[in-house]
Amino acid sequence: MEYNFDTITDRSHTFAAKYDLAAKRNKPLDAISLWVADMDFPTAPCVQQALAERAQHGIFGYSRPDERYYHAVITWFRERHHFEAREEWIVNTPGVVFAIAAAIRAFTKEGDAVLIQKPVYYPFFNVIADLNRRVVNNPLCFTNGHYEIDFADFEEKIRAEQVKLFVLCSPHNPGGRVWKRNELEEIERICRKHGVLVVSDEIHCDITFEGNTHTVYATLSEEAAQHTIVCTSPSKTFNLAGLQFSNIIIPNEKLREAFQHEIDCTGYDEPSLMGLVAATAAYKDGGAWFDQVKDYIHENILFTERYVAAHCPRIRVHRPEGSYLVWLDFHAFTELSDMEISKRVLNKAKVWLDYGLMFGKEGEKFQRINVATPRAILEKALERICTEFNGK
Repeated sequence: MEYNFDTITDRSHTFAAKYDLAAKRNKPLDAISLWVADMDFPTAPCVQQALAERAQHGIFGYSRPDERYYHAVITWFRERHHFEAREEWIVNTPGVVFAIAAAIRAFTKEGDAVLIQKPVYYPFFNVIADLNRRVVNNPLCFTNGHYEIDFADFEEKIRAEQVKLFVLCSPHNPGGRVWKRNELEEIERICRKHGVLVVSDEIHCDITFEGNTHTVYATLSEEAAQHTIVCTSPSKTFNLAGLQFSNIIIPNEKLREAFQHEIDCTGYDEPSLMGLVAATAAYKDGGAWFDQVKDYIHENILFTERYVAAHCPRIRVHRPEGSYLVWLDFHAFTELSDMEISKRVLNKAKVWLDYGLMFGKEGEKFQRINVATPRAILEKALERICTEFNGK
């Protein structure tokens, strides 16, 4: 079956954070919203059908996963990522950030150091600080449009700051890196040497391009599997973020019990019924839809490169190896400050993006654009940006 991703769906007045929060957040009401990381495509038909059938059933009581869910998620990760998970390893949470916060509470105490790699998804450092832990940064090295890890600094920060836990973003948001196996192996070696627990946010793991292969951290070795919490979710893959459902995979029994205890302490018990229904249908029958939407997103990335190169070459487009988030580089505009660039994108070009400094000072003069949208919307947004900055 061929799916049509060019159709524009009106998301206004649907409780959509991407569209309905503009006034509350003092954004122009006529701005094109390409900031938050969800898609502007209806999810897979198999998911819509499963949800409709459950809605027609009419009873929305307490629910638990059963063998249908476990078989679907285990099969997906086996076939897509060569990861042989087990039913008992899987813990459900409302989201990945929820899981990261639970892990930080479970395995560190106030004042402990938690390592991240900026520029990185801003809830990482926000939740660490909110939990009164110390944020330790191993900045990624940006060279010729490509992010690399400074492993010497990585190990020195762990040693000097007595880091207890490292939050890995894999694939990386916003940098778009799909970490190579040898890079992850070096992370694993250092963390094992110093007794650092790895919480691996792999929410974008399915969305990789052009021969870049995602490696699940727990597949590196048995030792790696025993000191990691792998955070996954169907939310990015199938556009299900609002259904509040994630698969947190923890092979180590003691870690899993401690993590589950922390979840229990929050009062969270049964997962979202509709999230469970959607995840089961998506992982079981949504593969063909996902393969096609990923191809469409890849074409949108290439379209973004071509359009910007033709209409405003001073803006540099850094092609992501994974995710549908593209890093736009405004460093050539030396005459403009980061704040001036951000204000012009939002208030003059009328495009609402996530500005780079949200991800740390390392994101200065970048803008993150979400290209998981019909091409006509993307083209209009790029036209506005390029017209505003062309020749200036």
